Amino acid sequence: MESLHAPWRIEYILAPKPVQDDSLFTRIAQSNEDEANLVVARARTCYAVLNRYPYNGGHLMVVPYKQTPDFNGLTDEETADLWKLVRRCVNALTTLMKPQGFNIGINLGQVAGAGILDHLHIHVVPRWNGDTNFMPVIGHTSVVPQALDELAGQLRGLLAQ
Repeated sequence: MESLHAPWRIEYILAPKPVQDDSLFTRIAQSNEDEANLVVARARTCYAVLNRYPYNGGHLMVVPYKQTPDFNGLTDEETADLWKLVRRCVNALTTLMKPQGFNIGINLGQVAGAGILDHLHIHVVPRWNGDTNFMPVIGHTSVVPQALDELAGQLRGLLAQ
């Protein structure tokens, strides 16, 4: 079997996992470093950020500013804002990347695959015919065709309109 390399993943694997009261998403929400954090849009109660370790090109997450493990911690207005930003992101990704479909999902709880348990977030993953090939299936590696900083800048421009 040949080895397939995804060297950008090691940074995440080896990075110390801070034990803090606030989540990574809360720290990003409170930061002014949108470019460094790959934040592509901010709304009144939530923001959108590109996944630094994406499943697919264009994979982003829509996150409420309020740290809560599930929807019960959000008001109806915050929930509506979250879904409105999801819609805006889908429209921007459709314009920019021309995907043929999307996976939009939420992992609640560790057994459901949540990587950040205590901060609800919605994954928005563009999909194309044939994007699930031998790389992710056999090699457990995905090919991301565009630099994240470049994609973030393009999305910021579309989402600012």
